[in-house]
Amino acid sequence: MSTFAKRERLLLADLLETAGPEAPTLCEGWLTRDLAAHVVVRERRPDAAGGALIKPLASRLEKVLQEYAAKPYEELIQLIRTGPPRFSPFQLKQVDEAANTVEFYVHTEDVRRAQPDWTPRELDPVFQEALWSRLERTARLLGRGIPTGLVLRRPNGQTAVAHRGTPVVTATGEPSELLLFAFGRQNAARVELEGEQEAIAKVSETKQLGF
Repeated sequence: MSTFAKRERLLLADLLETAGPEAPTLCEGWLTRDLAAHVVVRERRPDAAGGALIKPLASRLEKVLQEYAAKPYEELIQLIRTGPPRFSPFQLKQVDEAANTVEFYVHTEDVRRAQPDWTPRELDPVFQEALWSRLERTARLLGRGIPTGLVLRRPNGQTAVAHRGTPVVTATGEPSELLLFAFGRQNAARVELEGEQEAIAKVSETKQLGF
């Protein structure tokens, strides 16, 4: 049975292939080649991938990322399509869904929305619910460093508190858009912001959203 993570993985691979290795992305400082290398290293080099969260390992991660970015681009795309090595925990469906559904969705949009002619995707309600479920669980982690209060609200009224504080900014949008906003893609996310103008400006410009 296909899963959300598998679907987004294949879509990401197709988009990266079509865009080519030198296309822009929403990840600051990264072209598509760099983004492809990041995806591969995250799944295939756990000895280095921890550098994204553990500062002492950051230099090793950067070195390994550069090594992979230097590989033939077609090889990177194929490694993304085929997925992690045989004995990787990512091979387990439950782990893949938990760890990669959001990861691949966000990076797919990193490629799509960096293009000047992008338009929002039509996402089915079941996928939107899955994204909302994940956003609810991680909202406070994603918003832990921002300078104001932040509430994420769906059109149906459901909310998740990303950060407690005052003044409060409320971001309203579909779960997929709120997820991108909370992952630091504020300029590309289709959300409506309510609150004091100064607070809205701080939330819109902060680099502290996301991991």
